[in-house]
Amino acid sequence: MATSGTPATSVPSHPVMHDVVIARGRVVDPESGLDDVRDVGIIGDQIVSVSTSELEGRRRIDAHGLVVVPGFVDLHSHAQAVGEMRLQALDGVTTALELEAGVSPVDAAYRRAGTEGRPINFGYSTSWAAIRRHVVGGEPLTGGLDAFQEGLGADAWRAGASPAQQAEMMDMLHREIADGALGIGVLLGYAPRTDPAEYLSVARLASSWGVPVFTHARPLVEQDPDVVVDGASEIARTAAETGAHMHFCHINSTSSRHLDRVQGVVTAARDEGSRITSEAYPYGSGMTGIGSEYFHPDRLHVLGGTGTTQDVIYAATGETVASRERLLELRALDPSALAFIKGFDEEQSPDRLEQILTLPGAAVASDAVPFVVEAGYTYDPLQWPLPAHVRTHPRSAGTFARTLRIAVKELGALTLSEAVARCSLYPADIAGEASPAMKQKGRIQVGCDADISVFDLARVTDAATYQDSTRPSQGFTHVMVNGELVVNEGLLLTDALPGRPVRGQS
Repeated sequence: MATSGTPATSVPSHPVMHDVVIARGRVVDPESGLDDVRDVGIIGDQIVSVSTSELEGRRRIDAHGLVVVPGFVDLHSHAQAVGEMRLQALDGVTTALELEAGVSPVDAAYRRAGTEGRPINFGYSTSWAAIRRHVVGGEPLTGGLDAFQEGLGADAWRAGASPAQQAEMMDMLHREIADGALGIGVLLGYAPRTDPAEYLSVARLASSWGVPVFTHARPLVEQDPDVVVDGASEIARTAAETGAHMHFCHINSTSSRHLDRVQGVVTAARDEGSRITSEAYPYGSGMTGIGSEYFHPDRLHVLGGTGTTQDVIYAATGETVASRERLLELRALDPSALAFIKGFDEEQSPDRLEQILTLPGAAVASDAVPFVVEAGYTYDPLQWPLPAHVRTHPRSAGTFARTLRIAVKELGALTLSEAVARCSLYPADIAGEASPAMKQKGRIQVGCDADISVFDLARVTDAATYQDSTRPSQGFTHVMVNGELVVNEGLLLTDALPGRPVRGQS
């Protein structure tokens, strides 16, 4: 292990009694380039010492032979309940943010989560789709955390908006940002015929506040020649015209086999001075509401795959949809239900996984989804271990360990520090555009938050599969959130709820 750059190291001038010392671990701080053996001293919820010398502490965690990194920050998690966040904590995640879909009203969501308690940190953008469903579609605003997939396929909210409706939506988004939203989440891909001028107005509003726009892009022209505007080009053009920070959500899945072209658009826009960030997850199948436009039998080709119903699996039962008629039936009966859609075979396409994991500047983000309870069963949201009849997408459980396993250990496509940066520093800086508090995360440095993950590099791996989707990742020995252990010696501490809200600076 070698240290480069300016080490994030401090040596106390006199003995300090720390609350916790993580001792003799391989400390990796991607911002400073530190990669060497250190003691990390913690008092309260802050890192106060990163030392070559042994530190004193009331509690000592022996990290000899283990890797100590900033807790991972997930920018794209729809899995915001306690059980789902526990699963993410076992994947090294210490902050999970709902930024692509967003939640509205955000204040209600923050209050609900704060009252219930969360094992890891949480935060939300405001939801363009929810506000549009309210203003254009006449639906109520609930601030619900598990409603991102509800009503996405309904026609009412996707209709054209009058000038008065557009003005009302902009006013509501404005007030949401003032209430602490971390930006604006825009599910444009679910309403692809929306007037591009409306999207520009959203971006101008975000730019005036200095917050990002988190976009699920429209289809590409290769996927839908009749699309109003190419999804990738629109993001680049909007960034140039408005000066807004545009974040391209799950660039891997929306671009499918056209990722080279899309990345070229993003790179060119960056080279011209636009602020465009991106994220990706290392899986070949997506998951969303079966009633959405992506699951219409005539639209299955958009996300790659074979373009047939055989690419669709109804999550509640595990049923592979056998026919067009059956898919239409499921869409009518249970339009908000989650379903898988296959884009490519991961086992047969390691080159595509490597491309996804090494996209220039891309953060790792899971697109975690809420739990699906098998038909005929019930689930206590505080139950642990999880029962067999609870399902999700494996990315909800294993995205970050999978990144380490594939990119670092198997392919050698990223150094350990590079992979850790994509899992922690990059997303912390993206969210930091709206919340300066995020600048204290994604780093192992004096004065930063004590959000820390410790793992055995030899053992760390994802364990969740499409067949057994809630199996926790392996190899994470300790996960600390705001100075409190949520995972200790590899075991989840079910009473630990130290997660705090991450809010924008209004």
